[in-house]
Amino acid sequence: MARSHLTLAALATSAVPDLDIAGTRSFSYDLHGDFESALLTSRDGTELIIRVPASQDAETEQSADLIALRALTSGVRARLPFDVPEYVGQTPVGGTRAVVFTFLPGDKVALENVQPGDGLAASIGRAIAAVHSLPTSFVTDAGLPTLSAADCLAATKTLIASATGTGLVPAALAKRWREAVNDEDLWRFQPTVINGALTIDSFIVREESVVGLLGWSALRVGDAARDLHWVLGMRADSAETAIEAYSLSRGASSDPNLLFRATLYAELELARWLMHGRELHDQLIVDDAVSMLDGLVERVHDDDADPLAPRTGPIMAITDVEALLEATPVEGEPGDASFGLPPVTEERPPAEDDFDRDDD
Repeated sequence: MARSHLTLAALATSAVPDLDIAGTRSFSYDLHGDFESALLTSRDGTELIIRVPASQDAETEQSADLIALRALTSGVRARLPFDVPEYVGQTPVGGTRAVVFTFLPGDKVALENVQPGDGLAASIGRAIAAVHSLPTSFVTDAGLPTLSAADCLAATKTLIASATGTGLVPAALAKRWREAVNDEDLWRFQPTVINGALTIDSFIVREESVVGLLGWSALRVGDAARDLHWVLGMRADSAETAIEAYSLSRGASSDPNLLFRATLYAELELARWLMHGRELHDQLIVDDAVSMLDGLVERVHDDDADPLAPRTGPIMAITDVEALLEATPVEGEPGDASFGLPPVTEERPPAEDDFDRDDD
């Protein structure tokens, strides 16, 4: 049975010594029930949020998130134009741990509601650019994954090989994706700091501006395109605004093949959904993935826009890819293009067991 917000508040007083709670209510950033959460207000007006993982996957994610938040020192955070949650304390509960963070006030926004112009779309582009402009040294120093361009290419090849090895990927798509990973020019890029798990749900918004960013469990050095593929699922003019703002912020650091790889990653979400179904031995998911792959290959034949690279032939328009992604269920819930899966990487940060220590 789910814990009440009063029970969670009691856990928070155990996690944070001398915490004097004036009010509490149920609250969650989470759309899929992965965490039990409550919003807390202390006597001095400080707002905190307590979260208890509801599954092993959620616990792993939370552990990785804690490591990343520790790596985001005050000096690193000062470079960002938005807030990031801060770790406050934790306490063991039911074989896992309840963790208290600072609360980031603001709103969530649906992908289809992001409007073009110098408002939210541009703010999203600038926010992503700010993450990608961080120095890579703090990620390396924290022992978080640092992937080269070759590593990113190898991970992509592995995904394609696994998906096509099922015999369920149409030959035209298999050829398409293989041509993209065999294009050496496409994979000549300088890795950057990336969040690694961005979706529209990552952003906290106020008055058409990004004021906070949640979910840092996949923080690493890697391919910037991983953080941008979902942006292309916005309405076309909004996506153009976000990408333009991103490019202006990044300046000379921009990668001419960035959007080609972002488009490839968007298409490969279908491959990931297929592999997810195979791993779970869930025939409904597999059948759903096959259906979407069939729809994708039909559009490949009919659409000569948005190539993956200058030397490749036609692929599906990114807006059509995202339309398919939005129709895909996430653990029984439709409409989330990320499928609730972890990012495609060669490794995840290990769980850290020393968070019981007080912060210095």
